Amino acid sequence: MDAEEIMEQWSQTLGAGPLLLIAAGAIALILVLVIVFKLHAFLTLVLVSLLTAFVTGIPVAALVSSLVGAFGGTLGSVALLIALGAMLGKLIEHSGGARVLSEKMVSVFGEKRAPLGLGLASLAFGFPIFFDAGLVVMLPIIFAVARRLGNNVLLYGLPAATAFSVMHVFVPPHPGPVAATELYEANIGLVLLVAIILAFPIWYLTGYLWGIFVGRRVILPVPALFGNVDDDVQVNPPSVGTVVGILLLPLVLIFLNTGLDFLDTAGVVDDSETWVQVLMSLGTAPVALLISVLVALVVLGHRRGENGTALEKIVDSALGPVASVILITGAGGMFGGVLRLSGIGDALSDVLGDLGVPVILAAWLIAVVLRVAQGSATVALVTAAGLMAPAVTTGGYSELQVVAITLATAAGSVFASHVNDSGFWLVGRLMGMDVKTTLKTWTVQQTLQSVVGFLFTLAVFAIF
Repeated sequence: MDAEEIMEQWSQTLGAGPLLLIAAGAIALILVLVIVFKLHAFLTLVLVSLLTAFVTGIPVAALVSSLVGAFGGTLGSVALLIALGAMLGKLIEHSGGARVLSEKMVSVFGEKRAPLGLGLASLAFGFPIFFDAGLVVMLPIIFAVARRLGNNVLLYGLPAATAFSVMHVFVPPHPGPVAATELYEANIGLVLLVAIILAFPIWYLTGYLWGIFVGRRVILPVPALFGNVDDDVQVNPPSVGTVVGILLLPLVLIFLNTGLDFLDTAGVVDDSETWVQVLMSLGTAPVALLISVLVALVVLGHRRGENGTALEKIVDSALGPVASVILITGAGGMFGGVLRLSGIGDALSDVLGDLGVPVILAAWLIAVVLRVAQGSATVALVTAAGLMAPAVTTGGYSELQVVAITLATAAGSVFASHVNDSGFWLVGRLMGMDVKTTLKTWTVQQTLQSVVGFLFTLAVFAIF
């Protein structure tokens, strides 16, 4: 009997109380080991994942396979994006493209409004592209602007990271809101319209203003993920249009995939046709980034006189700094996977579902609990929507009220990103933050985003 069959036959016998205590203890142990004992985050997450699996009673015969599966499942979606994004970023940085584009952005928006410009660009890029892919594509520009204007990464990085988070959590065609829309039987056009309208004020309040507030109080130098600008001799730098074109290429390809998927759903095209499958494959995030790296090698490398060996060293040098980020992100996914397999999220959501609170508040609270318990925003959103769907679809709500409930659930799913969320480690490590600083900045930001987003959706629910 393999591990998957063992897990299918196994059922959790612990109640919500013990499971909640185990989850709280595991999270506390991670914080103590990382902050107090300075144990490496990768080792800490693997160790605590193993201990949590033992304590929650996951069958020993399936334990290691379950841990490796959760680790690999996270890396499968993240490692390629981070590695290819780092290569692309290194090529842009080495060629002088990041500096050229950062100077242009500063001249357009001004030094004081540079965080606003980066955030608005990230909101636009975040419509078709996933959070992690968008962030790694924008990082070289963020770092270049930050180096030029005071060498403080949070002041420029937090508004941009929040923009990608807001778009990923609230706005179709991202998978979480699309799945919730289907479960609640909401009108996807209305969900898209309302989400886009709400995205800017949510980002402005919880990303831009919070990023400015934190960035002026927590001064962190720009990490050398792509090397330091001054390390490379940058002759014949590319034009702003060339850099923008290379940055837009993966976004255009990904948006092509999204558009074809929408047309297939509408019956305009058939995804069984070969040409549709080929174009959709080109628009998947890893393939889109791979194509962009290859184009960058030609445009930013060969055409500028770089030879093959030099280019190989440039892209190879991008992988070392992100190796730790990849492993820690995978281990964070492992810990979240253990919490999901143990049934902690299910037990807590069942308790909340029986409290008899208003539907929109219950949907938000259940998503909050699932998010805090197991880490994944998408899992929290889809699971909470699945639990609340019967009450929503039979509740006699107006179309806009159903939209509000959908987006309220989305708001709950982003609450308090912490050590069981792979995104927590991704943002923290890419921006050079330790765990304590990430908790004070990113975790608080995600909590604000959740609460403010819920208040906006509650207003829509009450008015319509």
